[in-house]
Amino acid sequence: MSKTELLKQCLSQRILFLDGAMGTMIQSYKLEEKDYRGERFAQWDVDLKGNNDLLSLTQPDIIKAIHNAYYEAGSDIVETNTFNSTCIAMADYRMEALAYEINLESARLARQAADEYTGKTPEKPRFVAGVLGPTNRTASMSPDVNDPGFRNISFDELVDAYTDAVRGLIDGGADIILIETIFDTLNAKAAIFAVEQYFEHIGYKLPVMISGTITDASGRTLSGQTVAAFWHSLKHVDPISFGFNCALGAKELRQYIAELSTISDTHVSAHPNAGLPNEFGEYDESPEAMAKELADWACSGYLNIIGGCCGTSPAHIKAIVEAVTPYPPRIVPVIEKQCRLAGLEPMSIGPDTLFVNVGERTNVTGSAAFKRLIIQGDFEAALEVAKQQVENGAQIIDINMDEGMLESKEAMVRFLMLIASEPDIA
Repeated sequence: MSKTELLKQCLSQRILFLDGAMGTMIQSYKLEEKDYRGERFAQWDVDLKGNNDLLSLTQPDIIKAIHNAYYEAGSDIVETNTFNSTCIAMADYRMEALAYEINLESARLARQAADEYTGKTPEKPRFVAGVLGPTNRTASMSPDVNDPGFRNISFDELVDAYTDAVRGLIDGGADIILIETIFDTLNAKAAIFAVEQYFEHIGYKLPVMISGTITDASGRTLSGQTVAAFWHSLKHVDPISFGFNCALGAKELRQYIAELSTISDTHVSAHPNAGLPNEFGEYDESPEAMAKELADWACSGYLNIIGGCCGTSPAHIKAIVEAVTPYPPRIVPVIEKQCRLAGLEPMSIGPDTLFVNVGERTNVTGSAAFKRLIIQGDFEAALEVAKQQVENGAQIIDINMDEGMLESKEAMVRFLMLIASEPDIA
């Protein structure tokens, strides 16, 4: 039986347990600058303290000990120490060239721990989730409030970075690819594209877990999508699980996991924080309190995979395992197939859907006025055309820039970036 088949079998039988926070555990070691550097990077020309992923190279025994602690606590799946291991995020430390190596060694450390614990208790197989984090850039939002059409990263740059990372994770022995803490759906789409492209290159696929982040009580991701819109945007990858992590504690995240459990036709995962941060940025929720809340989730039938994020420890995971294990896994529902679209809000088109309005004035071959605005470079006025379409009842807008007098690609990219920054349209 392949690892993927084994994972699916386990998911059909019981709720599986992720690990908890890596950063929280690293902080408990109270490491200093010299510990991060090790011998290899003793002369590096920038400070390295805080580059937790680098510890897979300079302090591998610590990272493996953390994996062991989570497996000992009852985790079925541990995550690699690679949350920031893309060349994009590593640029802060001038370590772009180390991205592949860090992913490779991080996956190897988790693989070693998984194999050792599976060997001890073969009836409880352990899995390794290779983590692709969100990076410190956003493809769908401008970092410049004065230029909403500006981006400091492109989709193609993200794809290249994620491809390098996923190559290392797979070479190191990951069983699963986990795209997590997604605050920008376009970043996630770049990660998915990179992963799918690399699967095609190697000739086989691994299961993909997707986990987004609801940033606050608005119930939206940072890029503005609701739970359902986020699901509609990424369900095409056919993930083995879909869920949310970080930003919120279990009590605050509950309603969003409950909603997801009713609309998602795959397994639902969650790894919330240990409550909300206090005034010192620390997390106070006890293992017992968190476990009690998550046991109620399981009792309500929300869960297939559960773990912890910021502030959680092996003690939290142990308590969660004990509290949740008695409950059966959520039964994955059969959802009626429909055309499901999304901007910031979801849209489904099914047999009972009434007339769907498509606004076609944002089309250079269909609207002379819109064409003139685009040729003149008056994108602000062109944006108003799109906004008027939405205000007049359009649920979908048709955008076309195919015109001989235009640099069509540049015009399309600019216009779409502006639309993405305008919530009244997006």
